[in-house]
Amino acid sequence: MTASIPASVVIITCNEERNIRDALESVKNFSDIVVVDSFSADRTVEICRQYTERVYQQEWKGFARQKQTAVDYAKEAWVLIIDADERVTPELREEIIKTIHQCPENGFYIPRKNFFLNRWIRHSGWWPDYTLRLFRKGQGRLDDREVHEKVVLQGETGYLKKPLEHHTYRTLSEYIQKMEKYSGLAAREITNRKSPSPPSVLMKITFSPPFTFLKMYLLRQGIRDGMRGFLLAILYSFYTFLKYAKVWEERTAAKK
Repeated sequence: MTASIPASVVIITCNEERNIRDALESVKNFSDIVVVDSFSADRTVEICRQYTERVYQQEWKGFARQKQTAVDYAKEAWVLIIDADERVTPELREEIIKTIHQCPENGFYIPRKNFFLNRWIRHSGWWPDYTLRLFRKGQGRLDDREVHEKVVLQGETGYLKKPLEHHTYRTLSEYIQKMEKYSGLAAREITNRKSPSPPSVLMKITFSPPFTFLKMYLLRQGIRDGMRGFLLAILYSFYTFLKYAKVWEERTAAKK
């Protein structure tokens, strides 16, 4: 039997019955697994308790606060954050073991292999997609943002070589559903920080979507990802349009 890895894995969940077992299987050799669930209505909690007793439930507070709660529960000196649709590969596990036993850094960026419609996207700005997920507890905290939350770290950071697999957007319908949610959160964040100015919103709505398409499809070589690269560029450009359109909508409603 493989010895346990001395690090805490933290995961937040809500109705992740389809994804969570594979995520937990990929980290079952870690000594501490923490799940913070926001009252799932499916079998998520039942499945989680097959892998760990450390399953907590609390009302949804937003991505950053929910993840920070999970980090606060962690027992080990090192913390690894993963999402329910991510998988820690055997190669990444081995690299983590070697790294945390002797390193001066306080945190590490990990490359992600992002899958779209069940295929790894090698271009389009989706690879290597480094994200800071492994860090010493007490040295990193989640930046309190509405969306695209990230770890803010004190001290030096390094980069791991082996990837975390991210199985996102298995269908177009799944992307569209999430786009509605995330565009609203992004619009709220922009509105709350009072930028851009009203004239700039119109400019953003007009010019940001086509620029997003060109950046992903041509500058970041999404064309090499075939039809999936084209679809991603289209979808991201529409997400950009929707985000700024919602900013305009919120500001217009606030004036009434």
